[in-house]
Amino acid sequence: MAELRASIERSQLAASTTQVLSRGNRRNPDVFLIEDGDRQVVVKDFAPRGALVRATIGRFITAHEAAAYRWVDGHPAVPRFLGFIDPLAFALEFRPGRRVSRHLLDDAGPGFMDALAAAVEGLHERGLVHLDLGHRSNVLIDQAGLPVLIDFASAVWFRPGGLAARLLLPALARYDRRAVEKYRDKLERQRVLRAGEASVSETSEAGRSESRPT
Repeated sequence: MAELRASIERSQLAASTTQVLSRGNRRNPDVFLIEDGDRQVVVKDFAPRGALVRATIGRFITAHEAAAYRWVDGHPAVPRFLGFIDPLAFALEFRPGRRVSRHLLDDAGPGFMDALAAAVEGLHERGLVHLDLGHRSNVLIDQAGLPVLIDFASAVWFRPGGLAARLLLPALARYDRRAVEKYRDKLERQRVLRAGEASVSETSEAGRSESRPT
């Protein structure tokens, strides 16, 4: 797969940065938002890490995750890969959204869970398994209340229909589906809790009304 270069250079990053989205630890990249002409772009960058990380896992993870994004290019729930800045950084399409939180019921649209399940199945149909969807920071809810899947550093993929896909994909896909079911269970628990709170409130209000003198 030919290397795709981003339109922005390393020397332009500092001046173009508008927001730090995530400050990585010693082994993770920084993630920030930059202005690139008339658009906003997300950059994942291992350059701020130590020399050993930059020379080893930083380069490996950068190349690996970039390849994963390119493997599922065109998936509607995945930001587009825009290119490498250098061996330690790459750029992605910016898809505004909030990460899945304890307020999933308030943030998610009515079709969120079905859309999330369909998005994950779409990855599997392309031969890719995410393997880290259980982390809430890796599933965003966009402005329409629909899912956006990010952070493919742990992903693995196989040629659809190939021997490896037939042998390994079904078992690995269970990790992604299990994460989806946990979100579904969480959403249902929030609905039940909300309904219970509403019922208690109505009962309390009815009791106060009955106790008022006429």
